[in-house]
Amino acid sequence: MSDHLRTPDPLSPQARRLCDAMTAGFPGPGDLRALRAAAASGASGASGAGSGRTGPAVASVSDTHAGGVPVRVYDPAPGRSDRPLVVFLHGGGWVMCGLDSHDATCRALAAAAGAVAVSADYRLAPEHPWPAAPDDALTVLLWARARARALGCDPGRVVLAGDSSGGNLAAVTALRAPELVAGQVLFYPPLDARMDSASVETYAEGYFHTAAHMAWYWDSYGGDPEHPHVSPLRAPDLSGLPPALIVLADCDVLRDEGLAYARRLAAAGVDCTLQLHPGVFHGFLGLPLPAGATALRAAAAWVAGAGRAGSTPQA
Repeated sequence: MSDHLRTPDPLSPQARRLCDAMTAGFPGPGDLRALRAAAASGASGASGAGSGRTGPAVASVSDTHAGGVPVRVYDPAPGRSDRPLVVFLHGGGWVMCGLDSHDATCRALAAAAGAVAVSADYRLAPEHPWPAAPDDALTVLLWARARARALGCDPGRVVLAGDSSGGNLAAVTALRAPELVAGQVLFYPPLDARMDSASVETYAEGYFHTAAHMAWYWDSYGGDPEHPHVSPLRAPDLSGLPPALIVLADCDVLRDEGLAYARRLAAAGVDCTLQLHPGVFHGFLGLPLPAGATALRAAAAWVAGAGRAGSTPQA
């Protein structure tokens, strides 16, 4: 029996209504055209990042290219020269979504953190399987850091951030270039392609983001499941990584992977802040739920403190 049919429902009543409405309009795994159409329309909340919602106004938004990768740069209020710089990597199972689907979230994060945000339109699978996406993410990080001063930011305060599959890319990029990153913000990331944690079974269906969808996303993405640049949880050594903020939904197949990664980071001596939000499901960050607003404010506060001399980011 699916967990959501039990009493009491682990989702809040408001989250349950949203979850059921989104599930009803979301295609099943395997239909790439339908999934991308749903993400583009925003009607189903496919991106889990504010689809169909308008983000706050910022001083400037510009589209450009970073080493060949399309990016969108958000500047909330030019003037200061020591601001943090966020490289944002969108979710969507590595197969869908892009700059527009996550526009509202990037605006909100930049405005609340007082940071410039660079959103990366990395190549999507299955047309461009692993390692195309992580290579694009690293390219954008290098580009952003090299231009930090010109953007009015401190190159020592560059933060990687991403939701869902973008959280995976943020974690992977931190593994590849830890010396270039002041922090990493991971919203409900997939971290282990083997999908063998207890939450995969507990929340396999009935909570919008199903185990079947996640398995299909992994299959479409490609790469060796044991490779740390596919499955960061499988990395043999996590020491020396930048501070991390990990934000999880309690009712999510990916919950236990995030918990395990937080434990491993802490054991490796990495400063790691964990936030587990009860009563919500995967993708809650951009949804009209109190937990989504709370998580975004906390992430912005964490980003605002990242890289400051003698300080530890506080969410």
